[in-house]
Amino acid sequence: MGAAAIGELQLENEHFRVTRWTIPPGGAIPLHRHDRAYVVVPLVSDTMLVIDSDGRESVARLTEGESYARSGGFAHEVRNPHSDRPIVFVEVERLS
Repeated sequence: MGAAAIGELQLENEHFRVTRWTIPPGGAIPLHRHDRAYVVVPLVSDTMLVIDSDGRESVARLTEGESYARSGGFAHEVRNPHSDRPIVFVEVERLS
């Protein structure tokens, strides 16, 4: 695996945590779990590889500016194995 992803915390309060993620080419966000629902706002159009805690792989196709939501309880790793440019998105996690 390449370089680690960079997570820049933009806002955190009792209701939300907002993080801007940059995954460099060959990089990854290590295995982690979202306990609550969250929204992803892609800042680029690209694809990333998602690997769940059981090792199952899927491809997530990102379209710049087209947000999507996920429910909580999902453990996964996110990789940028194929692109020659960083994958960048903002993640909004509901905390309460």
